[in-house]
Amino acid sequence: MSYVLGIDGGGSKTVCVLMNDKREILGRGKAGSSNYQSVGIEAAKYSIESAINTALIQYKNINIDAICLGLAGVGRSKDIEVVKNIVKDIPIIRNIEPQNIIISHDALIALVGGIGNDVGIVVAAGTGSIVFGRNYQGETKRVGGCGYILGDEGGAYKIAVAGMQAALKAHDGRLVYTSLIEDFKSYFDLNNIEELIEVIYRSGLGVKEIAALAPIVDNAAFLGDEVANNIIDDAVNELVKATVTVINEIFVEGEFVEVVTTGSVWKSKSKMWERFVSCINPQIKVIFPRFEAVYGAGLLALKCWINT
Repeated sequence: MSYVLGIDGGGSKTVCVLMNDKREILGRGKAGSSNYQSVGIEAAKYSIESAINTALIQYKNINIDAICLGLAGVGRSKDIEVVKNIVKDIPIIRNIEPQNIIISHDALIALVGGIGNDVGIVVAAGTGSIVFGRNYQGETKRVGGCGYILGDEGGAYKIAVAGMQAALKAHDGRLVYTSLIEDFKSYFDLNNIEELIEVIYRSGLGVKEIAALAPIVDNAAFLGDEVANNIIDDAVNELVKATVTVINEIFVEGEFVEVVTTGSVWKSKSKMWERFVSCINPQIKVIFPRFEAVYGAGLLALKCWINT
């Protein structure tokens, strides 16, 4: 029997699964962040190795034939080289043939895990956003994923920022009244909405903390607030445009395509998922993930081993 490892490494956690050639998960390990750009090289290496060791705790004497590491922040060849250097001294990985070591960005494993194979499109919308597709010829197209300053339209961070901007504009009289004024006042226990400025600029809120405010906008939209609904519609439209761009770039008109939606934004009370689906060509099948991203990493490792 053959054994492979799949790793899903993000900004908050790293998950590793041990999989056999029957696609069965035999072991699972979890550790901290493995995004070297945010936590550093040594911390990333420690997280990857810890997750692997935990996944193999009951299978210490087996040989690992292949591994796939799908990591956040690994979108360029330079990043891949950095990760290669990070993992080359991890004992388990050191014993794997180089051609059986896959290092990719996390959108690819989300696609494979979400759909169950490596053809289709993933629309990932969490704190940020990215749309990634791959066709039967192996051609890929990526749209977005440029970070909270340069991109991430449709993600929770941009939704939250748009909501706070709208509340301040409405207070100034530049926008019609919105319940977001009272919502943000209540959330932060403010006397007036202008105090939001001090909270945001002086409290040291990071990207994830600001993104966590998106449900305030979502709930206001759910309750019928016009301004909040416009913000949600804008977010959906950005994700639709990105998805259509990928479809037009690498898929033939009329070709069957599955689009898997992943990330916290799709849990919206204001029906972002339904709004998105209504804007996509009915020939395109939009689904929720069939499997988790780390399972996709395992499938890619297994495919690599089989094709060796």
